[in-house]
Amino acid sequence: MEKQIEEFAKQVKRTDIPQIKSGDTVRVYQKYRDKDKDKIQMFEGMVICRKHGNESGAAITVRKIASGVGVEKIFPLHSPIIDKIEVIRSGKTRRAKLYFIRDAKGKKAKLKQIVTGAAKKTETKKSSETEEAK
Repeated sequence: MEKQIEEFAKQVKRTDIPQIKSGDTVRVYQKYRDKDKDKIQMFEGMVICRKHGNESGAAITVRKIASGVGVEKIFPLHSPIIDKIEVIRSGKTRRAKLYFIRDAKGKKAKLKQIVTGAAKKTETKKSSETEEAK
């Protein structure tokens, strides 16, 4: 029985999912059916929680503010409903679960951005271009 469960989990598990952690701003493309057409809906927000690691039942909770109201969605990572996930930016956090963001407003709800190697290179190019223009 355990072998059958393991085989099923291997079939369901996706390999195209990027590294996602709490504090990342992600764009999730979700498939849905409208009458006879298959459509894709985008949901962009901050990951406040990731559960169950890399298992077949792994999920992320994404939060965004829409019209002044906080909206949270839980996305199973290995679900066939998810078309793709893009990591837009990474935030610097010291916690695994960012539930305090629910109560925070304004600047307190924002996280510091982690600058990656590619982003550092573009920043130095921009700064050198502005210095040359002066």
